[in-house]
Amino acid sequence: MADAPTTAVLFDIDGTLVDSNYAHIDAWWRAFTAIGESVDAWRIHRSIGMDSAKLLATMLPDASDDTRDAAKQYHSAYYAEQQPRLRLLPGARDLLAAVSDAGHAVVLATSAPESELVRLRELLDAEEWLTAVTSSEDVEQAKPDPGIIAVALERAGVSADSAVMVGDAVWDVESAGRVGVASIGVMTGGVGGDELRGAGAAAVYDDAAAVLSAFRAGDGPIAALR
Repeated sequence: MADAPTTAVLFDIDGTLVDSNYAHIDAWWRAFTAIGESVDAWRIHRSIGMDSAKLLATMLPDASDDTRDAAKQYHSAYYAEQQPRLRLLPGARDLLAAVSDAGHAVVLATSAPESELVRLRELLDAEEWLTAVTSSEDVEQAKPDPGIIAVALERAGVSADSAVMVGDAVWDVESAGRVGVASIGVMTGGVGGDELRGAGAAAVYDDAAAVLSAFRAGDGPIAALR
């Protein structure tokens, strides 16, 4: 039996491996409209990838819990309509395969709810390469709280200094940094490189395909894993 991996690469999914961020933005915008609230789409975009309770508190600071709950339910319904149109981002599956082939544990470190995660995993079709997967059921608070990263490390059985996080949002970078995990930022979620670096990303690439190219060339944080 092969030895268990001693290194791991943790992957966010939404906006990193799957082109879903703008579907979430649209679903939230429609949800807020449905409850009679006006929230600019760019403000919603700034909070995508954040824990939904924090997103709602940011977008609707004066709203009641019932109003926020209603918005969350509308978002789930509107996002479900979008799921058949989701697609993989360039290089997503090839990067997962290459990381696995190199002997690193591959972990989907996401706080997506199980109802969304099922579709995302079907789209990725990457079960053969996965060591572990997280979901919203594993923590009370999602990113930027570091709980998901801590769970991912525990399930992979590796230490923080033997792991790298790949994500598209400042929340991915910040949550990884809080537990000492180096991170790679990709710009497929619509966040600029300067902002990702400012949050602490060790390297920034256009997309997963560019991360893979660097890895194959022996460059970047994943290639440095030992």
